[in-house]
Amino acid sequence: LAHSQELWNAARGRTDGPDTPGREPAAAPAGEPPRPAADRPAPPWPGSHLPPQRAGARPGMPAAPPRRPASARRPGARVLAAAACLVLGIGLIGGAAAGSWLTDDSADAPPSPQEAFTTGHDVWHSTPVDTLFPRTVNGLGVGPGGADRTWTRIAVAPDSGCADAYDPRLAQALATAGCARLLRATYVDATHSSLITVGAQTASTDPAGMMALNTRFSTKNLANRTDLMPLPYAPKGTPAEGFGRAQRASWTVRVLTDVPVIVYAVSGFADGRAVTEPQPAEAATRSGATTAPAESGLGHDAKDLADRVAADFRTAAGLPSQTTESSP
Repeated sequence: LAHSQELWNAARGRTDGPDTPGREPAAAPAGEPPRPAADRPAPPWPGSHLPPQRAGARPGMPAAPPRRPASARRPGARVLAAAACLVLGIGLIGGAAAGSWLTDDSADAPPSPQEAFTTGHDVWHSTPVDTLFPRTVNGLGVGPGGADRTWTRIAVAPDSGCADAYDPRLAQALATAGCARLLRATYVDATHSSLITVGAQTASTDPAGMMALNTRFSTKNLANRTDLMPLPYAPKGTPAEGFGRAQRASWTVRVLTDVPVIVYAVSGFADGRAVTEPQPAEAATRSGATTAPAESGLGHDAKDLADRVAADFRTAAGLPSQTTESSP
């Protein structure tokens, strides 16, 4: 009890020695000389361990928490470099995927009408002849009564202009479209009983000009006039050598509007017989038609081969092959 105040003060970091005003040193126990307060050991606070004080800390102030080492406070250089590489890699992969997706979509997208029409001007020389005029054409169910038809190409004309390729009246009717190039080929059917010449004139006009010509042919019924029949291509030394004006039995003329092309076809008998009453393909393919061009399938020959060549030109220009022009 005699030293309780000193113990209390020592535990709190205080020392009341002789320099403290108004205080007297406590008496030492009997038989023991008094000791200075600074020399007396101060027992620790019961049940606690005082943390080391910082230099310059004032007595009685709580000690500051220990500081973490710098390596624990921020990520290392290797961690930062790995994270940067990961972000960069993900960005590159994502960019490549997006670019591929955009490129694929762009490649798969159909051309605009103007682009297709412009491409159509070059189809005649940028597309192989075997694509525009295949060596063999199979028509499933397109003959009279739904019969199958097969045609084999026997002659291809060199590409040329349109001079002397038409009778004068048909040449005059097509003159407004202009003639950049004319392609022609002649086919024979599987029975070698009929011949068909298919032609494709690449026009030099614009879409409005093709639309105007198509309207004129449709409203004035020009495609069905016998004085506007196309001429056959009948090179010597081929089975078509005798295929002339008098042998023409059926025909069709198509003025396309989505590509600058005029497609026609004319058919006749392979034995060279003359036909006194030719019939346009539209009429010869109607149900119940009993004329010679209808019953022999010459109307179907002209119509279906013209359909096929028109589809080939549209496909080469990047368009679907369905027919979009008005029926003559």
